[in-house]
Amino acid sequence: MVSPNFAIELLKDTLDIYTPSRSESQLANFLKDICMDLGFEEANIDSVGNMVAIRGTGDPIILLCGHMDTVPGIVPVRHEGDYLYGRGASDAKAPLVSMLLAATDIPKQAGTIIFAAVVDEEGNATGIKNLVKDTSLKPHYAIFGEPSGIENITISYKGRVEIRLMCEVDNSAHASAPWLALNAIDELYEIWNLLKKVFIPDDQNTNNKADQVSFSLTEINGGSSHNVTPQKCRMTIDIRIPTKQSCDSILELFDARVNEIQDQLHGLRIKYRVEDKTEPFEANISSPLVRSLVLSVLDQRKKRPLLLKKTGTGDMNILGNVLNIPVVTYGPGDPHSSHTVDERVYIPDYLAGIEVYKNALLHMVRLHKNLKTKVS
Repeated sequence: MVSPNFAIELLKDTLDIYTPSRSESQLANFLKDICMDLGFEEANIDSVGNMVAIRGTGDPIILLCGHMDTVPGIVPVRHEGDYLYGRGASDAKAPLVSMLLAATDIPKQAGTIIFAAVVDEEGNATGIKNLVKDTSLKPHYAIFGEPSGIENITISYKGRVEIRLMCEVDNSAHASAPWLALNAIDELYEIWNLLKKVFIPDDQNTNNKADQVSFSLTEINGGSSHNVTPQKCRMTIDIRIPTKQSCDSILELFDARVNEIQDQLHGLRIKYRVEDKTEPFEANISSPLVRSLVLSVLDQRKKRPLLLKKTGTGDMNILGNVLNIPVVTYGPGDPHSSHTVDERVYIPDYLAGIEVYKNALLHMVRLHKNLKTKVS
């Protein structure tokens, strides 16, 4: 069992290594050495920079996965009272190190633990997309480490479709004579308002955001000069999709509406392409994974955790949908402090998180073996 002082110093060491997305190699090598020191049988760095370590043998095979990268911006690392400050203290080095230390306390004969520290979660999910291609990894369950707060378990994330849409008109004109040509920015704004009505009806109930489609205009670019009406304008649309729908069902609606608008608005051309597509995911709350974490939080905090359905999209979606296994997101840390100039983690929660992970792993081993016995 690791001491609290060792756990705090190890987290501080990871915070001292600045790791914006695609600059994680120093931390990957550091964690590789730590894993070998802590009794993992093997630890390797894959082709995109993920560090993957394995400990123990047999079933169940449990994947503990977190990300090494952070958003840009240095937060001075310091220990003040019960808080440890630094970029990544909450998102997501505290969950990452907690999982690693929890894994070292599990008897090797109890099962196989795969600890994966992945790259580029804050960017294009390069790390997790490469990890799920590794057919040698066949976990039964997975936990993705993010700052949910130790009394919350995230069981669901929305899916996401990113679309780049362009509107082009026939001609441009001098700004002093705007009546001589259509204005691509004006037309794109009209297209945007017509598209919104498909996904955000006027009578939509605004209370349950997790079960609703969200539709956001996140980027817009158009025009070539301050005194010329724009001939082209582009926008990026971010659509978040609840678990009862799919990316393809949303894209089918989107495509049909774009074609209708094209016929409705004359003198312009509309084109779009799908930049990214991630399916929604929700864990089965009766799975040994969810039950184990619930029991562990009860053990540690003497209260039942909240099961959260979040409106964002995470690496959990990719893990769950590609591997077709139960996955949840969990970890110590305050998500509201993530990405801020004062990012920090409450040290008692960080230490408690290690115990929650450890006991959840032990519960998972027991429940998995009970389940296998019943099936047999």
